[in-house]
Amino acid sequence: MKELLEHIAKSLVDHPEEVSVNEVEGEHSIILELKVSEDDMGKVIGKQGRIAKAIRTVMKASAIRDNKRVVVEIIQ
Repeated sequence: MKELLEHIAKSLVDHPEEVSVNEVEGEHSIILELKVSEDDMGKVIGKQGRIAKAIRTVMKASAIRDNKRVVVEIIQ
């Protein structure tokens, strides 16, 4: 799960070395905290949040097979 989000984020940004993902796993949910360079924040969020929404949709679809709920937080 963490690796998938990291791969997606690194392919979108100009500074992939600054991408980090922190995973906090609960009993029925997973919280993924995505940190990127301040310059790349707009590329991860996209116009009107479209890219961020698409990332969350992909991550939710991936979590369904594990019967988990996933929350993606983009942190500055």
